[in-house]
Amino acid sequence: MGAIARRESGWPFPDLLEWLESPMMGMRSSAELIRIEDYVEGDRYVVRAELPGIDPAKDVDITLTNGVLEIRAEKTEETRERHRSEFHYGALYRSVTLPADVREDDVRAMYKDGVLEVSVGLEKEKKAEGRKIPIQRTASEERPPMGE
Repeated sequence: MGAIARRESGWPFPDLLEWLESPMMGMRSSAELIRIEDYVEGDRYVVRAELPGIDPAKDVDITLTNGVLEIRAEKTEETRERHRSEFHYGALYRSVTLPADVREDDVRAMYKDGVLEVSVGLEKEKKAEGRKIPIQRTASEERPPMGE
């Protein structure tokens, strides 16, 4: 696996945003937050999401719009015993702001052993072309040489 990538959101505490999105904070619907990990591996940005017991063909929706990857899923579990039955269902949701250098036309998704893996291609690094910027002085900053 590659090194962990840090998302640059411009917000001084990026993990705080995820905490504020949690259902207990009341800012989101009753959807549970999907647990994820994200990292860069080679020339791809990878997001892995825990989604055990989900049929990805029916119950998962993945969208990528304006640099934001959204994963939505519906979970339904039912247990039946002789004199008792139990069920659990609910919505799952997670959004991830992707780095600025992703290629939105190069996205792959795979589901295996309860883990959804979405990878997005990264642009090849471009060599920065720099140029020297001259600094001009304004008339009010021009001072006579010292000693005059």
